[in-house]
Amino acid sequence: MIKRIDTLAYGNGLRDLSPMWKCAFATIMLLFTYVAHPAVQFLLAIWLTVWTVGYARIPIRFYLSLIAIACLFFIGSIPALIVEIRPWQATSPVLHEAAGFTFMNWHFFVTSSGLLLVGKLFVRIVACLSCMAFIICSTPFAELLQVLKKIRVPMLVLEIMLIMYRILFILFETAQDMYVAQQARGGQSGFQNRLKDTATLIVQMFIKTMQQYRSLSNGLVSRGFTEDIHMAPYQAKPVPVRYKAESIAGFILLLLLEIWLHWRIAL
Repeated sequence: MIKRIDTLAYGNGLRDLSPMWKCAFATIMLLFTYVAHPAVQFLLAIWLTVWTVGYARIPIRFYLSLIAIACLFFIGSIPALIVEIRPWQATSPVLHEAAGFTFMNWHFFVTSSGLLLVGKLFVRIVACLSCMAFIICSTPFAELLQVLKKIRVPMLVLEIMLIMYRILFILFETAQDMYVAQQARGGQSGFQNRLKDTATLIVQMFIKTMQQYRSLSNGLVSRGFTEDIHMAPYQAKPVPVRYKAESIAGFILLLLLEIWLHWRIAL
């Protein structure tokens, strides 16, 4: 997945646009998502999808899989959001109960307000993920570091991000090679053997990754590393008038729709 993201970031249709403009555009949309109504958030997610899939030419299947994988963390938290528990002896009735059952004198139930909350959160999360996916898939990591350096992010943070980004590739390559080696030797078969082989893979992967990290550190020292990683300076790139006009017009329309919905609800 991370290799595919890196490949698409360097070869997408918006590659030649200013990274500062792309990051600023996605950041404004992300901040607007937190104050917008669900309907506006839904339209914003569709609009950012058009930018990512249509203009940047990111494959729709890969884009949807990226959003779906990120949503798995939200799906894991749904039971804690919608399931409520109370003693069965409680006399007060449950308002807006959608479904429920009793187990050992405890009543487990789901309310319609809880389902509504999950729906609102899901729309907001998809809208935020669409903003982040636009940045990730349209801007290479090196240019993101240049943008962060331009806005005066501490160099220590940038150096840690750069080293971690490098280690991620080493980590996934090591895990893939070890997994293939285990399968070639008859491993990863059966539930118990799969758990045992996975535990062995995690331990060996950590050891090999640390060895690769030491090799990277030694390579930096041998090349005269002086505790400062010098990065390429930021290079400004032009933004076509069409993209500027469309981004401004789209944001104004969404803002007007948000104002109208707020005014309608207030009435």
